[in-house]
Parts: sequence; C-alpha cells; structure tokens
Amino acid sequence: MPVAAPPPPRTPVAWRRPAATLLLAAALLAPAARAEDAPAPAARAEDAPAPVVRTGVAGCRRVALTFDLCPVRAPYGYDAKLVERLVATKTPATFFASGRWMAKHDDRVAELLAVPFFELGTHGAAHAHLRTMDAGAQEEEIAAAIALLAAKRGTSPTLFRPPYGEYDTTTQRVAAALGQTVVLWSAVSGDPSPASSAEVMLHSLRPQLRDGAIVIMHANGRGVHTQALLEKLLLAIAAAGLTPVTVGELLRPCPDATAS
Repeated sequence: MPVAAPPPPRTPVAWRRPAATLLLAAALLAPAARAEDAPAPAARAEDAPAPVVRTGVAGCRRVALTFDLCPVRAPYGYDAKLVERLVATKTPATFFASGRWMAKHDDRVAELLAVPFFELGTHGAAHAHLRTMDAGAQEEEIAAAIALLAAKRGTSPTLFRPPYGEYDTTTQRVAAALGQTVVLWSAVSGDPSPASSAEVMLHSLRPQLRDGAIVIMHANGRGVHTQALLEKLLLAIAAAGLTPVTVGELLRPCPDATAS
C-alpha cells in the first residue's frame, strides 16, 4: 500500500505573538467595552531596523515640543493646565502615551486627538524596559498600545518613543515591522525633577534650541514646573527664530530644507 507523502513543513515565523498582543491590549482596555480589535501587523525577523530619530529636517527653522504620558500612581496623571495652555497659544505638540495611561485616561485621549495641531504617538503598553526583553515580548509591549488606539479610537499611530529612551536593534526591527518611527529627543528639559525650576530648565534648554530640535517634557503631572517652563520656552523659541511643529511635520522636508 503506497505511503502518502508527508505535508510540506511550515515555515516558522519569528517572534509573532498576535494572540498575546491582543490579550495585553484587552487587559489594558478592561473593564470598558470597546470596538472590534484591530491587531497590529506581526513583526518579522527579516525586517530592517527602523532608524532612531533624534532631530528633524534642518533648514526650516522648526522645533518639535514633545510630551510623554507615562503611567503614574499618583496624584492624577494629567497636566490639564499645561495642555490648555498649548491649546490657547495654538502650539503644535506631539504626545507619546503609554497603553496603561490611555486605559485610565480615555477621555483625555479623545481630547488630545480632537486638537488639529496635536499629534499622538505611543510609549509602550506598560512602560517597560525593552532591552531586558526578547523580541516577542518587545513586540507585545509595542504593539499592544498601537492596537489599543486602533480599537478605541480608530486611529493608527506611526510614532513610537521607547520607555526610558531604552532600545536595541531588536526594538528597531520590531518597530519597523509595526510601521513605527522610533523617536527620541535632542533637548532634555529635566522636568520630572521637582528641584528644577522653570528658570533652571530654560537655562539648560536654551543652547539646545537648534533648528530641527526635539524637546522632551512630560504632561502626566510629573513635571511640577512644566507649565511655567512652557511660558518661558515659547518666548525663547520665538526669539531664536524657530517655529514649533509636530514631530511628523518636523520629519517632512520643506521647500528650503537643507541637509543637516
């Protein structure tokens, strides 16, 4: 009796965990009801590493103000007065929100998305140390926050800031496979330190306010003096002949752009 040929072997797919990613996104959403899940694309081992962006295109006299929305235990997790001031002054800004933060501040996510000159990227699901994780775990951490925004708000973020600014080549490959641009910064405010006054932070930031700079601050309540810094920083940016834009715009060329 002839023996049937065995089926061809299945090609293994490196570090794909779509089910785990959806479970993590679902955990972030619980107990609130949500729209149908939209899983992020699975990462592949052959994907080229994504570049890490620290500055934007030079030659346009632009600067990007960015605000991290990391999860916090207390007291509130959202600097409403800071955001209100950004809106009042019509200042473009880019926010990087973690999945845990979004799950606890869904109304704030909606408010940020409703401002036409704001931009929302992601900051991981649980604000984890990516370099301590294998590729599969990194994919879950990055993709879950993306899936959360897709499920709750129908939006597909493309900017990702690694928690603590920590990453490795695995992070870059996973981010690239998920369609993300990895965004760090070139100008550090130091606003999480309660000992840093607005004047001290501005003194440190002023020489870093160059064409194409990306400034990092926080809007999750950790920056005790961030709002006061913003008032002074906007004046310093204008005095330097720079214009605030979102990170997305900062990365796009302009008619008179030159190579940095």
